[in-house]
Parts: sequence; C-alpha cells; structure tokens
Amino acid sequence: MRSRRLHNGLLIRVLAASQLLAFFGMVFAAVPEYKPDPNKVVRYAFEIAETTLDPQKVSDVYSNIVNGAIFDAPLIYDYLANPAKLRPNTLVAMPEISADYKTFTFRITPGIYFADDPAFGGKKRELVAEDYVYAIKRLFDPVLSSPLLAEVEGYLLGSVEYLARARKANKLDYDAPFDGIKALDRYTFQIKLINAKPIFIYNFADCRMSCAVAREVVEKYGVDIGQHPVGTGAFRITEWRRSSKMVFEPNPNFREVYFDAEPGPDDKEGQAILARLKGKRLPIVGRIEVSVIEEMQPRWISFLGRGQDLMWLMPAEFANTAIPGGALAPNLKKQGIQFRQLPLLDLTYMYFNMLDPAVGGYTPDKVALRRAITLAYKTQDEIDVIRKGQAIPAQTPYSPGVAGYDPKFRTSANDYNPAKANALLDMYGYARGADGYRTMPDGKPLVLKGNSTPTERDKQIDEMWKRSMDDIGIRISFRKAKWPDLLKEAEAGKLMMWQLGGSASAPDADTWLTSLYGPNGGIKGNLGNFKLKAYDDAYEKSMQLPDSPERTLLYQEMAKLMVAYAPWKINVHRIATDFWFPYVIGFRRPLVQTQNWWRYVDVDLALLKEYEAK
Repeated sequence: MRSRRLHNGLLIRVLAASQLLAFFGMVFAAVPEYKPDPNKVVRYAFEIAETTLDPQKVSDVYSNIVNGAIFDAPLIYDYLANPAKLRPNTLVAMPEISADYKTFTFRITPGIYFADDPAFGGKKRELVAEDYVYAIKRLFDPVLSSPLLAEVEGYLLGSVEYLARARKANKLDYDAPFDGIKALDRYTFQIKLINAKPIFIYNFADCRMSCAVAREVVEKYGVDIGQHPVGTGAFRITEWRRSSKMVFEPNPNFREVYFDAEPGPDDKEGQAILARLKGKRLPIVGRIEVSVIEEMQPRWISFLGRGQDLMWLMPAEFANTAIPGGALAPNLKKQGIQFRQLPLLDLTYMYFNMLDPAVGGYTPDKVALRRAITLAYKTQDEIDVIRKGQAIPAQTPYSPGVAGYDPKFRTSANDYNPAKANALLDMYGYARGADGYRTMPDGKPLVLKGNSTPTERDKQIDEMWKRSMDDIGIRISFRKAKWPDLLKEAEAGKLMMWQLGGSASAPDADTWLTSLYGPNGGIKGNLGNFKLKAYDDAYEKSMQLPDSPERTLLYQEMAKLMVAYAPWKINVHRIATDFWFPYVIGFRRPLVQTQNWWRYVDVDLALLKEYEAK
C-alpha cells in the first residue's frame, strides 16, 4: 500500500543526477564483471507454489517476490525505512510529478543491461524507455488477461479507446499511438492520466505493473514467456523444477549498486544492519535456493534440521513452542537462532460472490444472509486456536500501518453474535427444516459451497467455519483444490465463497479498497463482483486526493458500506514471525511483502563453518 504521507520520499521536481546519486551513495557505471562469492548461499521455502514468472501476468505474492529479483521496476522501497519510503531503482532520480498529479515523467539511468538471452542475438541489450512503455502496454493485451489491468484502464489518457480496439481485434497493436504512455527519448518515458491520482506513483514499485521486459524476449517465447524470465534485476533463474525448487544466481550484467538505506534513528536493528553492510556491492550472496513446502510441519522441521537457513513466516501452529510468551524458546536460543515479529500490512477475508444466486445480491434477504454468516463466525477463536495469537482482529478492510488507517475507528465487522444471526435468518424466511438445517425463503435447500487448499491450516479453518454454520443451521461444504486453480475459477466468477489473505502491494488502504470497486469485477481483482454505487462514488473521490483527513473519511465510509452489505467477512491482520540462523546477515522482512530482499542479505562464512562443524 502507500507511505503514510504521499509527499514523503517523492520529489516534485527532478534533482540533478549527480546530486541524487551522491545522496543515495550509489554508483552506476561500466565496470568489470562482478561475481559474488558462490559459497554464500541462502536457502528458504515458500508455502505456496509460484504460478508464472511473467511479471504482468502475476497476481500472487510469491511469484511477485521472485519476479522482483529477476526484473526491475523503476522505483523500489528503501530496505530499512519504516514507514515505507520510495526511492529510485533504475532511475536517475525520483520521477517528476506535475502539480495536478496527472503527468509522471521518468528518466532511466543509462548503462543498465538485461541478462544475456538468445533473443538478443549475442548482443548486450540495454534497458531503454521503450521497455517500460512496452511492459505497461502489455497490461492492455487481451491475450494476456493481466490482473493489473484495473490499475490502468480508465486512468491512463486514451486507455478506454486503446483497450476497446485491442478487444475488438483480440490482439494489441503495440506500435499504435497511445497518449497515456510514451517514450520521449531513449531514456525518458511519460505517463499521462485522465484525472488526478496521487497514489498512482506506487504502481512504479510494483513489479506486476511496471517491471521492464524486453519485447524481443516476449516475441521469441510467446505463450511460454512465463517460463523464460529475462530481466535487468540482480538475479537470474538457473534451475527450475515447477512447484518444487528454484535456484537463482547473480545476473552477470547487473549494474554496479552498493548497499545503502535509511533506517529511523531509533531503529537499533536497522542501524546495526546499515553499519555492517553499508557500501557492499549488491547482490552480496552468490546463490538463492527456494523450495516449495506447502505443509507446515515439514517446512518447520526442514528449518530446524538446517535444510533451510531462514524460516520465512513461521507456521503459527508452532508459536507456543518456538516463542512461548513472545520469547525465543531455550533450545532455539542455544543454537543462536534469531527471530523477528512484524505486524503485516495484510488482511484475511472470506469473500462472497455477489453474482451467486444463493449468497449474492443486494436485496434485504440476501444482505441478511451474509450478515448472519459473518455474525456466526468467531474470529477470536481462529486467532487463539488456529493462529496461536499470531494475528489481531480486523476492524476495516485495510490494515494498520497504511495511509488512511485510523486506530480509533471501529466497525462491527468482527462482532460475534449467533443469537442475532439466528434472528436475522428467522426474520427473512430462512426457515429450519425437520433436520434442523435452514432452507432458502422459497423452500429450496440452502447450502454454502466453500473452497480451500489442502493444507492443514485450511482444514482447520474449514472445520471452524462448519461448526460456526452448524450453530445457525446452515449447511456448508468445502471443495479442495490447488491455489492457482482456485484463482483461475475465482477470476471467472465460478466460486461461491473463498477465504483469502491479501498482502499490501503499496502502503495505502487503497490496495484493498480497490478490490471492492465495481468496475474491477472478476479478473481485475474484485473477485466477489461487488458493485454498489455509493461505494464506487466514494472510491472515485478518494482516488483523486492525496493522503489527508478528507480522504481518510472516505475510506471509513467505504469500510462502513462493506460491513453493511457484507460482500466480505473480514477476519484478521496477521503477525509474521521469521527465524534465521545467525550466519544470515542483514535479513529483514520488507513492509511491502512483495518487495524482493535477496540482494540485501549476506552470509558470514566463518560463522557458517562453525555451524557446519557442529
């Protein structure tokens, strides 16, 4: 989501390149090939498999993390800053933003090169403005069906007409003029918006929208482009067993960049990381190995047995044994294991498909049904029993820590009141049959059809939902499927209900509120196809405002409408606990989860050798 203040970290005018480069302590130049120590290896595991390594096709956190290592967005978040702060990545300076927030001008640093690939015919391929223009145009390609289309359709100047022509032809003319985005010269591109949208800047730190891809590569590999990632980022993939293991090594063509960051003056951990790593050339390690281990226990055991060097997101089920009372367990402390807890910019929720004949719709009886379902589910039990205290109840459809969040604002979103739920169902004609289960008002069976993955945690959550629905006489069943398959069905509007967890793609409440905006139905992110004029009007007003009390009030209005119509049952904001062995230096989970952190970590080989000798 967005930073707390829109203007923090943004420069309305472009500074001279030499001034900014001196400020950030970075140097980009043609230098001899740099090879990080291959003995420095970091191994860890994802709990969910990657889907594709095509940046503009991705919608999940884990694939986006990987793409952030291979490809480059123009902007990046400072590794140690809190609150989140944007800084240049491939640019000579922060973009120039017009006073009306309608024009964004970006100037690329010369001398940045893509990783070598046969598509380039044996020549070095420099990153140029047209690569960003091409990448963003890909969002409009009807063949790609990009989940980030909602970020540009109707916002970029001429985008409605541009997309209409593409849909009519069922292909995109990439060479056709498009006023919304164009290259001004070899290293400069410009975005023009129809209306003011201050938060639009955050899209340029989101790989899904703005990571540069080379046209030659896309055209060479066609539909297989997601299996042939070629970018200008710090790493390239060298081994890939789908849904099992990925190996990454430094991109030999990666530009000369050195570690620097801006932790707060009171951030002792951040200051220590900066003191140890400042000035080191990036990336520091010579290899990253990522396994996919979906089940919680095997993933945890793998870490404890040193099959992994870092435990990304400890399964909450092990919280009582690993960090009893919030302190590291003696057996882990003895091994020197480090840990850190971070309240995530994240939200879990169950969405209802508003087009579904059973749970969808806006009539009083349908609203009453969804409200009754939400009132019967005890989120606190999920936190205490399943998540072992590693979460807090959600009050709004956006998380603490993002712009627009007010800790004093409260809703009834997580009220638990099965008596009130039963009364609502009785009032609107959901009568109980002889078996104790309710029917629809017309007498037809009422059966909720949930969906979830086959993980142990989802099984537990399914059971909690079933017990909750039994309390109010509603049948519910769950179908098990792999996450990528469920996502495809959800985007096509085929699921009645699905519980999801969404991590912030930028530090602003908009990152979730956009998923309830009517025009974003289906593949654009509004999986529940919620469409309410009052909500949409408030959302459209909020988009044109910078972070301000006026905009916060609009966010709160949308939160109230979400609670009143209940297209979502919002549940929790999770707390992430990460563990790592002490020879892993400089690791810190980014506030924006999708930002790749691999280039910033180091391995202390002397300390590693001691561990290997044990």
